Amino acid sequence: MAAGFTASQVSAQEKVLRVAMTAADIPRTLGQPDQGFEGNRFTGIPIYDALTHWDLSKEKEPSTLIPGLATEWKVTDDKTKWQFKLRPGVKFHDGSDFNAAAVVWNVQKVLDKSAPHFDASQVGVTVSRMPTLRSARAVDDMTVELTTSEPDSFLPINLSNLFMASPAHWDAKLKAVPASVTDAAERSKQAWTAFAADPSGSGPFKVTRFVPRERLELAANTTYWDEKRRPKIPKVVLLPLPEANARTAALLSGQVDWIEAPAPDAVDQIKSRGFKIYQNAQPHVWPWQLSFVEGSPWLDKRVRHAANLCINRTELKEALNGLMAEAYATYEKGHPWNGNPSFEIKYDPAAAKKLMTEAGHSASKPLKVKVQTSASGSGQMMPIPMNEYLQQALKECYFDVELDVIEWNTLFTNWRQGAKDASARGSHAINVTYAAMDPFFGMVRFTSTKTFPPVSNNWGFFGNEEFDKLISDARTTFEDKARDEALAKLHKRIVEEAPFVWVAHDVGPRAMSTKVKGVVQPQSWFIDIATMSME
Repeated sequence: MAAGFTASQVSAQEKVLRVAMTAADIPRTLGQPDQGFEGNRFTGIPIYDALTHWDLSKEKEPSTLIPGLATEWKVTDDKTKWQFKLRPGVKFHDGSDFNAAAVVWNVQKVLDKSAPHFDASQVGVTVSRMPTLRSARAVDDMTVELTTSEPDSFLPINLSNLFMASPAHWDAKLKAVPASVTDAAERSKQAWTAFAADPSGSGPFKVTRFVPRERLELAANTTYWDEKRRPKIPKVVLLPLPEANARTAALLSGQVDWIEAPAPDAVDQIKSRGFKIYQNAQPHVWPWQLSFVEGSPWLDKRVRHAANLCINRTELKEALNGLMAEAYATYEKGHPWNGNPSFEIKYDPAAAKKLMTEAGHSASKPLKVKVQTSASGSGQMMPIPMNEYLQQALKECYFDVELDVIEWNTLFTNWRQGAKDASARGSHAINVTYAAMDPFFGMVRFTSTKTFPPVSNNWGFFGNEEFDKLISDARTTFEDKARDEALAKLHKRIVEEAPFVWVAHDVGPRAMSTKVKGVVQPQSWFIDIATMSME
């Protein structure tokens, strides 16, 4: 036993869960996380609640949308107004009440530039995920009305990304800003900075210590409103470790209990040392998203098809020690949204070479393409070795691939700026992984002319009237089966036009100490720490 510690103190110390993330920094804590969906996973869902939640309690079936801070919702007759009934008795971490006024305040923080608490820094990671939301109005203390710019059956899903921060706690931070700061925008900015260092949500964990780029410490919210998710682990420590080998070493040496995305070549060693690896199919795609701006080499559909046919995904999976699933579309055969595309993506290098030859390319006259990617990051899996594999694989089919490797959060920001922006640095494709658990995330934001940058993530400016009509048909259909049929038509045409090179689906691999109990690895990008326990 360590000198100076009693047995009870040592036992208490062992009830700390230490997690090594792939992010290079702690995701933002002020209510709307950055760092992609790793931010939602670790500083969104644990600290905050949204009106709607994802059910993360099941391994054997896809995650579905369930009530969160809203207990029920319905769309009105004109299909642009929604009423949400709110959960009574919910308290923010600072003790203030959650109510309809709090929802309106949280909508205003990202939509209403005239609001005193509007925060432009939270807009990009929020509004791009729910672009039709326009306003909120309190009907009564526990009912809120949300208005969209057009009929949008996807809104309840999108709202799972709008986390509810405490207005009262922010007001307290604003009052603490020195009176010498007189500019309203600067006062608001300083209040949000103070809020991020000491945030208040209503989630199952509270922030107790925050050291940027180093660590975030969370403590159990023992009065959390959902008894099933009241944390059994009293303390969680989140650590940014972007390099896979460093994460693996930290796990093997006992510095952490859980790592995201272990190094594939260390899987056997990790298992032999008694750690457990969890993985499960996720609604997630690891792609190249292609540019359709003037002068892009991808404007020729033969080239886009050739790239999709030139990749041996089975071989890549073997190289990653099985830590991926092969991607031949956003939604694979058997999924209700697949739609049976006429272009079948498979490994067929002969067909790929034929298409490239027809397009005027050869081994002596390869097609130069530049791809922007990251060194690490949420859902990016193993971006450097995977892209280097593609670089070599596509060389066989007359592609000359140049990689532009940048920091993950910078890449994620560039994703919203678009292929025409200087941040693209002349790239013809961007490698940002995307969630596909709902129609907007998986299809709409990449194919609508209404989601061109900076509105959302249509980085490559792909889209036309045909796709806008297919999207409108799905978005304005509120009956589930008919909406599935409309979405299948949209996906069919996406695959046929191939605005992506589809490569892999993530399986969310994470390695953990066997001291961590009650782990449910859902079919989701997210995971629920609140229901776990420690030996």
